[in-house]
Amino acid sequence: MYLLDTNHCSLILQGHDSILQKLSVLNSVSVATCVIVQGELVFMAEKSVQKTENLQRVHQFLKHIRVYSIDAETADIYGKLKAEIIDHFGPKAKAKRRHIKIERLGFGENDLWIAAVSKRHGLTIVSADSDFRRLQQVESLQVENWLEE
Repeated sequence: MYLLDTNHCSLILQGHDSILQKLSVLNSVSVATCVIVQGELVFMAEKSVQKTENLQRVHQFLKHIRVYSIDAETADIYGKLKAEIIDHFGPKAKAKRRHIKIERLGFGENDLWIAAVSKRHGLTIVSADSDFRRLQQVESLQVENWLEE
């Protein structure tokens, strides 16, 4: 089963041919996203020129795929993953690691949450973001980029 990141969801909403072809081959049950991506899509629609139309498109799209939420187990996975990233990519001095911002290490908080959802439910992340490839250095993640196929 696949967990779509924001960039792939956006491409679907824009009607990107190769992504739509990939989806047509898959059963709709095989594709999901999560509430983090939902929030990013709504934000993008809210800031767009065609706000009302884009919000409708986002909500219509989300009606047709599963949207995973965040639960306590996902939060535990997120915390462990964030600690592993800081230990691997952060400063060696323990005192400095406590105050490091994850963004300074090249990772977005939302991507960590998406990775945690993926780990929690055993999903393959579908994304064009390099964050997920870098995360594979510290955690076993299945990642695909449908733009590269």
